[in-house]
Formats: sequence, C-alpha cells, structure tokens
Amino acid sequence: MNAITDLARALKDAPAELSSSSLFGLPDQPAHERVLLASDEATGLKTILAVHSTARGPAFGGCRFWTYGDDQAALTDALRLAQGMSLKNALADLPFGGGKAVILKPAGDFDRAALFAAFGRAVQSLNGAYITAEDVGTTTADMRVVQQNTPFVSGIPRDGAFGGDPSPKTAWGVFVSIEAGVKLHLKRESLAGVRVALQGLGAVGWHLAEFLHMAGAKLVVADVDAAKVTRAQEKFGATAVGINEILSADVDVLAPCALGAVLNAQTVPQVRARLIAGAANNQLATVQDGDALHARGVMYLPDYLVNAGGIISVAREYRNEGEETAVMVEVTKIAERVAELLERVALSSGGTPARVADAWARSKLVRPAV
Repeated sequence: MNAITDLARALKDAPAELSSSSLFGLPDQPAHERVLLASDEATGLKTILAVHSTARGPAFGGCRFWTYGDDQAALTDALRLAQGMSLKNALADLPFGGGKAVILKPAGDFDRAALFAAFGRAVQSLNGAYITAEDVGTTTADMRVVQQNTPFVSGIPRDGAFGGDPSPKTAWGVFVSIEAGVKLHLKRESLAGVRVALQGLGAVGWHLAEFLHMAGAKLVVADVDAAKVTRAQEKFGATAVGINEILSADVDVLAPCALGAVLNAQTVPQVRARLIAGAANNQLATVQDGDALHARGVMYLPDYLVNAGGIISVAREYRNEGEETAVMVEVTKIAERVAELLERVALSSGGTPARVADAWARSKLVRPAV
C-alpha cells in the first residue's frame, strides 16, 4: 500500500450523531481488535478493514463497495458490520470471528480490477487475521481479482467443487426464518396468503422474493431501481410502493433487504408489520429501537441470526468442506435457532429479541473447545 490513511482525518467534520464513535470501536462497546485504514494513490483505493474479534478464529466477513457521505460514515459502517459478523458467526457456530471491510467508491472513472487488486494486497497485509468475501456492491468477479493477491478470500465459483455467490444461501436462511416466525409468532401454519413487504430487490432480496412467491406469500416491494420493481410485478404479481412507504406498508411481515439502520426512532412508530426478518445487516439503528418494536408487539428477528446463510456458505467453501445439499441443510437449521430465540425471550423476564440474541451471541464469543 502507498499510504496508511491519517486516522485523525476519519473524524474530520463528522456528523453530530456519529461524533461519539471511536476510531477503535463503537460507543459503549469494547474496542475492536484491529482497524486498518489503507489507501493506494495509484488506484484510488480507500478502504477500512475492521477486525472485531478473533476469539473463535480468524475474522470472516464480506467487503462492501459503497459511496459514503464522508470518511466517518464509512468507518462507523465498517465497525458496526464487523461487530455484527462476530455475533453472526458465533450464533451460527462457525469457527471464525467477525470482521468486515468497506471500500469507499471513487468518484468518477476508475480501474475496478486494479482497485480490487490493491484491496487484495490490503487483506494480505493482515496475514490471515481477516478473510473477505462478497457483500453489497461486490461480485464474484471482484473476489477473483482479490484472490490473485491473497488466499484469504472466499465466495468464488470453483470447477468441480462447492463455492461461488452466497446470496441464494443468505436468502434461504431469511426465508426459513420467516417461515418459523410466521408459525411461532403469527400462529399461521404456512406462508400462503401472508403479506410480506420486501425493502430492496438486490441479489439477496430477489432470491428471497422467489422463495416467498413459491410458498404462496403476497409480496409488496420497493427498490430504488424501478426496473426491478416492474420485473417483480410481472413475475410475482407483487404490489409496488414507494421507497418511503415500504416500512409502513400494511403487511404481516417486513423484510428489510437493503442497507442498515432503517429501523430507527423515525421509522419504528410507522411499522405495521407484526414480524420483521430481513437480509440487511444492522437493521436497528440502536438497541433501543429494538425495545420500541417489542413494546409495540412487533417481533424483530435479529439480522445476524436470520441472514447467516451467506457466511455459512463462504465459510464452508473456504474450509473446502462444502457440498450443496449439506450446506443447504446447515442453512435451514437457522429456523431452529429462531425457535430457540423465541423460547429464550419467553423465559427472559421481559427481555427483547434484540437484547436476548445479543447476550446469547456474546456468550459464544470464545474459542470453541477442540
């Protein structure tokens, strides 16, 4: 790398609501183990690699490629995502800790392959403490470029072996979670006729829409890409609403499948669904927003519990122990953890799903016994 970014610059002109964030971790949380900010002038790369915990093994989590308002927003996103990966990997009983990378998308033209090659070198500089894969804005093609510069990467198609795009596995995990939540919380035996609002029709959201449609659910959809919405109307008979209306849609289930912090002080009072389960990471802006949902009788299934299918897939691929049928069986077991969470909530003397799941996951942030 040509330079290690001046850390102080990451806080310059930070928005007031983010000013309490630390360079080393999130407010009121223990520090992350390692945070690398790296830049490469030749390619325009600016990246943040956050290693939250290696208690269970090397930190594993995808790379997000996104346009951020400023450096502080990118740092906060990386820190939140990395912490979420620790909780996700722990609840999924994977032998990995949690980490995440974000790349700040350059303005104007840039050489994508050169940029991801530089990112691969940044990953390599951590010597295996962090393993990367796809996330929002990145593709299997990007990961192939990364692989040319480091072995610490997954989510890549392999001839004659399990691997590749993990988004269908993520969607399947969310689907079986919705099935379980509908049965256990809404007391309905199937998804037939259940109204589901899908916020976001990206790779995971589209696969989830397919699964839900095949199960007989009635879809309400929104996406910034109007062509995707039109396609969903044609293929699934979905009802389209505006992106500012989807969170308050009159539905049974809300599935946020876009970006994080969509459930916040402004939006929570507008939610009409009785169950929330989606693929987006960090859906709650704060844990207090989970409390507010619970107080309104809304069952929120934490994202890091239900969307673990993707990391299960890339983890098995990375360990060269994956096989399609076996991985799908493992992802389907997420439904069992949903049932266990609801049981833990019922026994918790007033605990909310977000807080109970958090405590459950943190209790597992220890190196598994050999």
